[in-house]
Amino acid sequence: MAKSFRGVVNLDIRDSVPDWGPYEQPKAPPGSPNVLYIVLDDVGFGALGCYGGPIDTPNIDRIAANGLRYGQWHTTALCSPTRSCLLTGRNHTTNGMACISEAAVGFPGANGHIPPECATLAEILVDHGFSTAMVGKWHLCAEDEMNMASTKRNWPVGRGFERFYGFLGAETNQWYPNLVHDNHPVEQPATPEEGYHFSIDITDRAIEYIDDVKAIAPDRPVFLYYAPGCAHAPHHVPREWADRYRGRFDAGYETIREQTLARQKELGLVPENTELPPLNPIGTPESRTGPDGQPFPPLDYTRPWDSLSADEQRLFARMAEVYAGFLSHCDDQIGRLLDYLEDTEQLDNTLIMLVADNGASGEGGPNGSVNENNIANGVPDDLAENLAKLDELGSPRTYNHYPNGWAMAFNTPFKMWKRYSFNGGTCDPCIISWPAQVAARGETRDQYHHAVDLVPTVLDCLGIELPDTVKGYTQHPLQGVSMKYSFDAKTIPTAKHTQFYSMLGTRGIWHDGWKAVTTHPAISGWSGFPDDTWELYHTDVDRAELHNLAESEPGRLAELVGSWFHEAGANRAYPLDDRSAVEILTTPRPQLAPPRNRYMYRVGGAEVPESVAVSVRNRSYSIGALVDLPESGASGVLFSHGSRFGGHALYVKDNRLHYVYNFLGSEEQRITATEDVPTGENLILAASFDKDGEDPPGTAHGVLRLYHGDREVGQGRIRTQPGKFGIAGEGLTVGRSTGETVTDDYPGTAPWAFTGGTLKRVAVDVSGEPYVDLEREAAAMLSRE
Repeated sequence: MAKSFRGVVNLDIRDSVPDWGPYEQPKAPPGSPNVLYIVLDDVGFGALGCYGGPIDTPNIDRIAANGLRYGQWHTTALCSPTRSCLLTGRNHTTNGMACISEAAVGFPGANGHIPPECATLAEILVDHGFSTAMVGKWHLCAEDEMNMASTKRNWPVGRGFERFYGFLGAETNQWYPNLVHDNHPVEQPATPEEGYHFSIDITDRAIEYIDDVKAIAPDRPVFLYYAPGCAHAPHHVPREWADRYRGRFDAGYETIREQTLARQKELGLVPENTELPPLNPIGTPESRTGPDGQPFPPLDYTRPWDSLSADEQRLFARMAEVYAGFLSHCDDQIGRLLDYLEDTEQLDNTLIMLVADNGASGEGGPNGSVNENNIANGVPDDLAENLAKLDELGSPRTYNHYPNGWAMAFNTPFKMWKRYSFNGGTCDPCIISWPAQVAARGETRDQYHHAVDLVPTVLDCLGIELPDTVKGYTQHPLQGVSMKYSFDAKTIPTAKHTQFYSMLGTRGIWHDGWKAVTTHPAISGWSGFPDDTWELYHTDVDRAELHNLAESEPGRLAELVGSWFHEAGANRAYPLDDRSAVEILTTPRPQLAPPRNRYMYRVGGAEVPESVAVSVRNRSYSIGALVDLPESGASGVLFSHGSRFGGHALYVKDNRLHYVYNFLGSEEQRITATEDVPTGENLILAASFDKDGEDPPGTAHGVLRLYHGDREVGQGRIRTQPGKFGIAGEGLTVGRSTGETVTDDYPGTAPWAFTGGTLKRVAVDVSGEPYVDLEREAAAMLSRE
């Protein structure tokens, strides 16, 4: 609350009394701790070493040894929704985050905008004398606001973080990230060949941000939100880290599950009677179909290890090695951050909360992937292609993801994975350490908790009440409960009584040790929600949700199902959405400017994100560059959109015009002009695609022609992707190519800028009109200038 001026104001300053109270910046009480959130991505309950997993994480284990591990801490089963809970203390649909922010739809519970009535922890703490900074993955901004023309109200700096360095969307290439510094895109400071990796970069920034504060005000507390891209796909890591795990996963995911469960029992993380669910616990394409005969989602089938060929086993094992190396490499960076805090005598009085945002990911499907963007395009992975790139897994040349059998293993002892309301999607690691105040060391806690409980816990530890208003907005009550009571109380029952779940058509509710959950497959497109089968589990003793008690406890099940509908209504969880990934991600969404037939781009400026760039999906299009070309020659990129994992580009090399359409990284479709580019002023170099069919639906086929002015100089048949070039990939640039390239055929070196001539602008036309008409229209326009 603003302070009133209590000084004295007279005509002469000599007769006046100042009062600095209303103007001083807020100061935290002496001795206030730093608060450090470490938010891992797609790391299941059974991955980390201190949770019995097969992956070496000595620095995360070090946090656990200095604090507490929770065995029943839960998430929403997906990234953005959980992160909204972690930062606000409200349920995901109350936050408008029913799904990832890129999948927003126009309903209160799924609009992709956290309402100002649900203030973030950063917004609260910055008003209580904390410096706030964030590095890494944000993913709490609707896609229509992830661009330079949009409002920045939901970027980190708009939601309470004074500094930000990271990426805004769901994922990023760890070798070539889509970096934003505070409120503007920036280029990465080095290349992979020079040792660049995103995890290293953000750790450097995190240390820098804390140091910047402590060098001036050593006692000023810092809230740091450290959110590496690890271990979300793509699993990118220096080869030597993956090679540390050579042979460690050769026995297969079923054996790894058994070994992990045995260690978890030894650690006291699960009851002794815990059993492993079957590998395909909710059905297979052969055993189950939807209400109208719809197929079971093929990506959600897991292949038994002994059904794999020797080559497949070798490939699958290597994919696990790369994931493990990625997580260990991230752990090493966490170690750097811990060492810094220890060296500067801050570690003891830092409240650390390390969590994962959902279970391990099954999006790699039964066979894994060398390009995770395939799932967003509805294109199945090709095993032969995956095998051919085995030795490149983890490198800049792949965008890899493991097969879903490893998701089951890294979620041991639970069934299913990210996206599902079963514990495989929702029960995740949570480690809390605060040596200065928490006496317990290396212990486990069994109380049931959820991501919404972290904000109340932090506020309780700091002695801060939720303000009635933040930035003038009356605040929605916190929906979580504080976990502080559990710090020194191993046997006290949980303070939480009810938690509801809803994600991509799957549903669940927990109440006082019992859980009801549907078997509805996520993103199946089945609909038919009133006819869903509900199962009942006593999770106090059956963590793996293996023993369905629906028939023996029908009254309890009915009560829980009724409670789910009540909670769903109170938390704005309707409508339910189980559409396919392609349908969800390509849903029309608001734009600052309506779609148009012609887009004009000029050289320079920030990369244009795909969500607001011209869309050429499943349509005819023309790309025309207006250039001056000297007789001495010119070369470089005229237009580029996407990357080697999906994209297209127009460029000049060896005095010839070239066009390439890289179909999901599996096929570079390249057309080269048959004659040299002309010389002179106001020339048009163009590529024009004429669609003449589509097969399968959404994948356009047709002829791509190259032009010098209105003269055709080359052609070839191509096919175009049905979905986006990237889930969160490279955007559109003119006159250069930044980050990961569409093709290795570019002339020169990064950023492959167009040099020698002058590129004035590039127009992309999606009207469907013939190219020659467009060229004449452009010539007429030029004559008027």
